Amino acid sequence: MSLAVACAPLTAAAAGPPSVLGPDARPLGEGWAAVVADAPAAVDAVVGLVRAGGWRIGVAATPGQDAADGGGPVALAARRALEAASRRPARLAVRGGDAEAAADAQAVLTALAVLLTRRSPAAWAAADLVAAGATRSAAAAALGVSRQAVAQRLAAGGFDLEHELRPAAARLLARTAG
Repeated sequence: MSLAVACAPLTAAAAGPPSVLGPDARPLGEGWAAVVADAPAAVDAVVGLVRAGGWRIGVAATPGQDAADGGGPVALAARRALEAASRRPARLAVRGGDAEAAADAQAVLTALAVLLTRRSPAAWAAADLVAAGATRSAAAAALGVSRQAVAQRLAAGGFDLEHELRPAAARLLARTAG
């Protein structure tokens, strides 16, 4: 299976590809695309792009292995996903060999994107610390707030839901190739 994540700026052209795509990002139309190692890496890239804001996002999955330069069927599917993203409210689309699985992956990734765009900077700060392995008490100390405040920030930011949606999205992306 080959997976690619593509993005294009929503407004003025960006100076270069976003770092979340890695050093192997290649130009794709008005944006960039990168072949990713696996479905969890694709989800991580989508999360990074959503967090950065200002990107239209396409995710593609095709059977077989494409060249590391991002050519072949996965590049075509990524281009189609990026074009479809411009017509979607969350500016995110998924395309692949199994249209039903792609629609399911798109729905879960869209829910994840909506959740993350509503997260406050304070909730991001708490989520980043806890995701990096800090206890809630340690996160509270680092942020200079109470443990209860950290718990409230994580709840308001949908931290637990994010960690349920991520693996579900990855499993669905793995099925999308067909």
